[in-house]
Amino acid sequence: MKKRNTPYVILACITIVFIFYALVDNYVIDPEAKDFLSQKTGLTRELKTHVWLNVMYVHVAFACIAMAAGLLNFSNRIFVKSRRLHRINGYIYFLSVLLVVLTSGYMAPYATGGKISSMGFNALNIIWLLITITALVQIKKKRIASHRNWMIRSYAFCFTNMLIHLTTFVFHQGFGFHYTTSYAIGVYASIVLLLVIPNVIIRTSGQLK
Repeated sequence: MKKRNTPYVILACITIVFIFYALVDNYVIDPEAKDFLSQKTGLTRELKTHVWLNVMYVHVAFACIAMAAGLLNFSNRIFVKSRRLHRINGYIYFLSVLLVVLTSGYMAPYATGGKISSMGFNALNIIWLLITITALVQIKKKRIASHRNWMIRSYAFCFTNMLIHLTTFVFHQGFGFHYTTSYAIGVYASIVLLLVIPNVIIRTSGQLK
């Protein structure tokens, strides 16, 4: 029994730590995002910092809600004990993803790395939304196994920011690339990883316990 719970426990630990980090970093340590905004050079349109920050706050808040809601809905205990709670939580996840995508769409033109990064973020948003809609369609058709697999694919995108920054760190600090170049690489590398990793998980474990 303990073995079967290991993947979920690992996922829960990573998710909780990342949510805590995102909330503390964006609302306590650097609420004005000075470090991040200092990397934005060569923007083709004026960045209205006050508006951008408010959108960013909404973006981070609903990204964290999506991560928490998705984590809870991967719990078989919740699914077995209360289908209604699972269903409500699922809609919370879907609405949170929608708001994350919409706010990301606003911030995309101001992405670090310029137009190339902006295009990458728009691609990420479209792919994530389409995958999440597919998961919703599958459950409406009572295809539970297919719904769960598409939800695994969708939930992976909750870790987009983490993957982008990890990849950026590797190329910037490890290989000495310029930060903006590293960030752009991080965006596109994340698209590939977020499409590949969930399918590996689905094939090797089938589902989280």
